[in-house]
Amino acid sequence: MLETTDFVKARLYESEEAVIRDALRHLLRGRPDLRIQLAIHRYQEEEISLAKAASLAGVSWAQMREILQEKGIQPHLGPETEEEAQEEVKQLRTHLAAAL
Repeated sequence: MLETTDFVKARLYESEEAVIRDALRHLLRGRPDLRIQLAIHRYQEEEISLAKAASLAGVSWAQMREILQEKGIQPHLGPETEEEAQEEVKQLRTHLAAAL
């Protein structure tokens, strides 16, 4: 079985952390359902904003709200900090620009 150190020793990556980051990126790219589940978990447990959850899930703000509602999770709307408000504005602008 391959180990992260094998990739570092072969000089394919600079560190084991880089191997793991790349592996996770490819896993989530190939399994969008995992991205959504992870975003839901973080939304519920870490109380990240709806916009941040949507970004993690790789979906629009409106789609994330819909996903949460389908799973029986009531979205808490409205940012609690200025940073969250700015992130939500950014995500909404991206969504609206893509819709045009």
